[in-house]
Amino acid sequence: MQDFTTIARGEQRRALWGSTLAFTVCFAVWTIFSILGLQIKKDLGLSETEFGLLVATPILTGSLIRLVLGIWTDQYGGRLVFPLVMIASAVATWLVTLAHSYEAFLLAALGVGIAGGGFAVGIAYVSRWYPKERQGTALGIFGMGNVGAAVTKFCAPWVMITFGWQMVAQLWALIMVISAVLFYLCTSDDPALRSRRAGGAKPESMGAMLAPLREVRVWRFSLYYFFVFGGFVALALWLPRYYMGAYGLDVQTAGMLGAAYSIPASLFRAVGGWMSDKWGARRVMYWTFGVAVACLFILSYPATDYVVHGVKGDIRFGLSLGVIPFTLVAFVLGFFMSLGKAAVYKHIPVYYPNRVGSVGGAVGLVGGLGGFVMPIAFGALNDLTGVWTSCFMLMFLVVVASLAWMHHAIHRMERDALHSLGMPDGPALPVGDGLDRLLPTQPH
Repeated sequence: MQDFTTIARGEQRRALWGSTLAFTVCFAVWTIFSILGLQIKKDLGLSETEFGLLVATPILTGSLIRLVLGIWTDQYGGRLVFPLVMIASAVATWLVTLAHSYEAFLLAALGVGIAGGGFAVGIAYVSRWYPKERQGTALGIFGMGNVGAAVTKFCAPWVMITFGWQMVAQLWALIMVISAVLFYLCTSDDPALRSRRAGGAKPESMGAMLAPLREVRVWRFSLYYFFVFGGFVALALWLPRYYMGAYGLDVQTAGMLGAAYSIPASLFRAVGGWMSDKWGARRVMYWTFGVAVACLFILSYPATDYVVHGVKGDIRFGLSLGVIPFTLVAFVLGFFMSLGKAAVYKHIPVYYPNRVGSVGGAVGLVGGLGGFVMPIAFGALNDLTGVWTSCFMLMFLVVVASLAWMHHAIHRMERDALHSLGMPDGPALPVGDGLDRLLPTQPH
């Protein structure tokens, strides 16, 4: 077991804040097409579905490589893997400026997506620096790097209008390279890696790293993350387009309002980590899913005009959300999704302390795929239904399914725990970690 009392505080803090800043830059690059795509859509005359595929393509790469990068981080350390990820994505981001056709942009977007893999690296790296009772807070702080999406929404429109969209890609790539160099110079190898090297032990095999993925529980966590993170990424990419289409706003205003969702969905992740340490991750997940169901029900309702045939004639009225109410509800949704993102990853180092890279990578992979699939589905639903709020209808179905599976799994866990202790079935335990704390290795 790692002795955390021997870790220098300076190294620990540099590892946490260096990873957080690096992930912020990675996320800013990962979501760059949420702004660049608006100009590319206009220049190439893309359909809603083609636009959705363009903005989602980087998410695909960043999702699929998370599992491998998480394993490599467990094997070789985040101090080495993180800068390599950043430099590779920076090169691809610069090459975006050389694309001229839709197919070329899609190919370049695949390379840009490497930046999204930085999440799996950072999760595995940061968790090795903190004991179990502080990992929720530490990983929540690291997850604040999601605010990079808001940085892109705030800054990229101004750069694009002033200097052109090519300058956005070039500037973001340059910042990425500088950040990679600073990260490598300012951080240290994690304590577990140093201990393993000192003992002459070799990294574990790929098969051993992947063994936990046979447990259903890993895929249940993945569904949670498909919504809280994949849904966040999808809306971070889609909201500027939504504001412009549904409300007729210009790109700068749409970008700033989109950031009003991205900021709480990022910065409050640290609060979610602290709450998960204090009150239990499952309690936070219940709050997240419950509020999300309510918010998405409101956001799903399309603007509608009604005619009631009254005694003295027709009575006409309409129901719709204006820009300000819509932004407020989206803010609340983003806040609770940020809590949920931290709560999901609070589970992983508790259940799989020696497999954070592989399990965290698998969960991040599925969550990232949500950020890839949903923007494409949003565009397709717009083309098929012609209803702007259809994107929120889809997310409503996903969160209801997640809540139902979580509730069923928790009560089954509690029943099994009672039986293992020789106790009869009783009333449901209070929502929280419950008896599952007594049986942390039982797969569900």
